Amino acid sequence: MGKTITLTAADGHAFSAYEKTPSSHVVRGGLVVVQEIFGVNPHIRKVADGYAADGFRVIAPAIFDRAERGIELGYDKDEFARGIDLMNAVGMDRMLLDIAAAVDALQSSGKVGIVGYCLGGSLAWLSAARVDGLACAVGYYGGAIARHLDAKPRIPTMLHFGEEDPSIPPADVEKIRAAADPALVQIFTYKDAGHAFNRDGTERFHGESARVARDRTLAFLNAQTA
Repeated sequence: MGKTITLTAADGHAFSAYEKTPSSHVVRGGLVVVQEIFGVNPHIRKVADGYAADGFRVIAPAIFDRAERGIELGYDKDEFARGIDLMNAVGMDRMLLDIAAAVDALQSSGKVGIVGYCLGGSLAWLSAARVDGLACAVGYYGGAIARHLDAKPRIPTMLHFGEEDPSIPPADVEKIRAAADPALVQIFTYKDAGHAFNRDGTERFHGESARVARDRTLAFLNAQTA
């Protein structure tokens, strides 16, 4: 199990974060794991634990703390609506302040990457453009990326999308592909995978796509933080 720590953003906001360090003495680098709209819940902690097992010191910031502390939501319609309300109450700019604080906290561990899912995928894209101290970024099914193409990644970035995701149509993926610098941004799509295909334990999980995407992500993180 990891532990809960407290970080402070540049505007003075103190918030909680889940931290997990590798069991070995060798640390590959730092990694910020950014939540879906359901908070730092058991799934996100499991994702963080997995990357820690791969050698990264991981911090998953509780970016909803600005609206309500201790948020861990499930996946039914009411919980989804609550997550949307919390996301809108905090706003992307203030979430980026909290992500920047997590990046700063990881600098002593070497080069720092970021990986985010759903809301976190969009924030990973924005972080690649706006947050200092990052070596690379990975975004899974970030639905707001196509609306933020003015944000140009400054670091190597990898994006994953399910081809059967109704919330991110192929036209949006092609917009992103057309706007992105191919020297910095890699985009992968997954047949038969929908939104949240990495979220194991739910009906949206698509095992083969999740495995391939994670293998690509891990190889990318290892290369960029070496």
